[in-house]
Amino acid sequence: MGEPLGVPALIIAGTDEAGRGPLAGPVVAAAAILTAEQRGWLLSAGLRDSKKLTPKRREALFDKICEAGIIWRAQAACARRIDKINILQASLWCMKRSVEQLALSPSLVLVDGNRAIPGLGLPQKPVIKGDDRVPVIAAASIVAKVLRDRVMEVMDRIYPQYSFAKHKGYPSALHKSLIAEYGPSPIHRLSFRGVLDDDDETFS
Repeated sequence: MGEPLGVPALIIAGTDEAGRGPLAGPVVAAAAILTAEQRGWLLSAGLRDSKKLTPKRREALFDKICEAGIIWRAQAACARRIDKINILQASLWCMKRSVEQLALSPSLVLVDGNRAIPGLGLPQKPVIKGDDRVPVIAAASIVAKVLRDRVMEVMDRIYPQYSFAKHKGYPSALHKSLIAEYGPSPIHRLSFRGVLDDDDETFS
């Protein structure tokens, strides 16, 4: 029996995360699988590393990813999980969960960065700067970034005093000044330098 129409014999997934650097909000990872046709279509539409795209272009490409029926899944880890297990482990956990939830089991997982995903149980290969070199990782990076930005826009409505919609939780001068004025919110990462005053304590 042949492969289902449009599904390659070798199923390659890409995974990437967004939000390792912010002082607040979740880290989000996504995994994606592209057919050759989908890859070509997205490249012609301007697919590249999400960090090199404007928010408007990322949203447009995310819409195209959804319209094309591309297989993807995403997973977030909240600030408390990040504080508990650290940002690297939280990022890898999100990647693992996003891959495991894909509708198809990949033959190979290409992981952005220089670390393999612990306990994945699938063949994998870390790819340094993969989000700028490998289309399937770039697609995952766009999904992760768009979803995380949308979360932070919702958080902006819940905690308007922090202006999360403007900086998305990253350590901008504005964000740091608002932390100094109001103290950390429930979605701030208390283990990150700059969130708590030196005299404050964190509790596990």
